[in-house]
Amino acid sequence: MNNYEKLREILDSHPATAPKAKSIDEILRLLFTLEEAALAVHMSFKYKSVSKIAEAAGVTEDDAKKHLESMANKGIIYSRNKEGEKFYGLLPLIPGVFEFPFMKGGGTPMHKRLGELWEEYHHEALGASFAGQPTPLMRVVAVEKSINPENRVHPYEEVRNFIKEAKYIALTQCACRVSVAKCDKPKEVCLIFEDMAEFLVERGFARHISKEEGMKVLDEAEKAGLVHTSNNSSEKALLICNCCPCCCTVLRGMTQLKHPHAFEPSRFEARVISESCNGCGICAEDRCPMKTIEMKDEVAFVHAANCIGCGLCVSGCPLDAIALEERKQLPAIQATVAEMGAKVLQEKGRLDAFLKIMQS
Repeated sequence: MNNYEKLREILDSHPATAPKAKSIDEILRLLFTLEEAALAVHMSFKYKSVSKIAEAAGVTEDDAKKHLESMANKGIIYSRNKEGEKFYGLLPLIPGVFEFPFMKGGGTPMHKRLGELWEEYHHEALGASFAGQPTPLMRVVAVEKSINPENRVHPYEEVRNFIKEAKYIALTQCACRVSVAKCDKPKEVCLIFEDMAEFLVERGFARHISKEEGMKVLDEAEKAGLVHTSNNSSEKALLICNCCPCCCTVLRGMTQLKHPHAFEPSRFEARVISESCNGCGICAEDRCPMKTIEMKDEVAFVHAANCIGCGLCVSGCPLDAIALEERKQLPAIQATVAEMGAKVLQEKGRLDAFLKIMQS
């Protein structure tokens, strides 16, 4: 087995998966040199020092550091500083190896080919693997102003609360819209928090922003009709993606690949107030990303079974003729990212493999 296949198997042990396919082999060969792949197979998702990685790989620390820095600068592994020493770890495919190389923008022949390969991989294997599990890794967070104040809202359901609680915020390009490029929606709208945000800023993939700027990004995304998504757990958010249905890997798991568990909807669903609706069609034509609203006898009608509870129809209605109400069957949200990941791995029968890699 060559090192690229070994690396793919390690990445596949993560909840985000990396299923076998011809396209992923070419992707890894584009991103990792032979020397980098040989080093990466001795790493894990747990951070290690240069000396430990070098010892495991049988290379000098100078050689190891050179290749580790090269990979970190390309956004295909992660680094963090701790007490004056650098530690390095593998990134999952999503979010990580897919997104980060596009966060500085595309435009090169390599990025063009990489975008084509990721699109092939999405349809060939990754989309079904990432989106086809009973427990989704991502969830929809409703536009905050679309939620009725009478509804009891948890902190993890308030997208602006994510920004208020964050100690460090980075703003970066949406890798999906850079690589797929099927719409003209805003690109610089992805918000990353804490340690990963610091890494992306340090390596030039993102810029550090204030909480006030973060709030403006949310307003811009909502105005543009983008869906707020975040990690599917109730502890603090790691990121806020602002997604479109034509480019976004998460939303396309449902819109294109028809996987019902591609992501967790919010606990709300849209309801039309018929007597207030004038049949303008804004909600159906411009605001609903899932195309689950249609006009019947000049009144909007929501197919509730397909509503993801994003709230964009509510915030875009000029007559306040749509409201969000709590679902009868509430979505299950895991308490922590670790619990979510463990549940996904158990469902896939991969928990032991992941723990073995983490202990290596």
